[in-house]
Amino acid sequence: MNTSMIKTAAEIDLMRESARLLSQVFSMLDDFIEVGITTLEIDQKVEHFIVHELEARPASKGQYDYQFCLNSSVNEVVCHGVPSTYRLKGADSINIDITLEKNGFISDSSKMYLMPNASVAAKKLAKTTYESMCKGIQKVKPGAHLGDIGFAIQEHAQGAGYSVVKEYCGHGIGREMHEEPQVLHYGHMDTGMELVAGMTFTIEPMINQGQAKVKTKKDGWTVVTRDKKLSAQWEHTILVTETGYEVLTLRDEEEAI
Repeated sequence: MNTSMIKTAAEIDLMRESARLLSQVFSMLDDFIEVGITTLEIDQKVEHFIVHELEARPASKGQYDYQFCLNSSVNEVVCHGVPSTYRLKGADSINIDITLEKNGFISDSSKMYLMPNASVAAKKLAKTTYESMCKGIQKVKPGAHLGDIGFAIQEHAQGAGYSVVKEYCGHGIGREMHEEPQVLHYGHMDTGMELVAGMTFTIEPMINQGQAKVKTKKDGWTVVTRDKKLSAQWEHTILVTETGYEVLTLRDEEEAI
């Protein structure tokens, strides 16, 4: 195992601070996102809040030549939706995915926002996707395997009649946005890397209403479902503790996972 995957106590404290600030960004957005707002306005609001209110850095901006501080993935967009002049409609569902760096350490989280007239199907998909993420998180402890996480997510999502996107996965995180290991959202129990206390990584399942197949649009970023059916995603940054796990990016409105 690459020893850089294991964070020291001091590094973990810095990760906690970065994650705490990121959770504040979502609390701010809870009162900001509404029908009629553009995804570009959301991006601009978040950048201003991170830089000027939190005195931190939007870690996604400039990464891989990306020019925005978040991904805004609406309806059939699976991930990496690019902020634009698109105005949210009453029945839309949108995933907002944000990274934040403070004192050299990065946290990463995403949340689904459902507009007032979102369909029952959209609400059920978002709920099941959140549950699937939680099932994966609950498998985290020293001695468990990455495959245990993927298996739990896949079992719950497919049991509800949905499909799991396999092209994109969770990842180690710390000084860099994307570190080892890769955290797949499908798999088999007792397979993959063994988890060790001090590891930090994201769990961020993308679950589709229809088929799992996806494609990337001509902008080179936006990933959509091939069948144009809905997709949902949730994400948290997780620490492996001596006895289990800590959800570093847990938000105020969430109960302990």
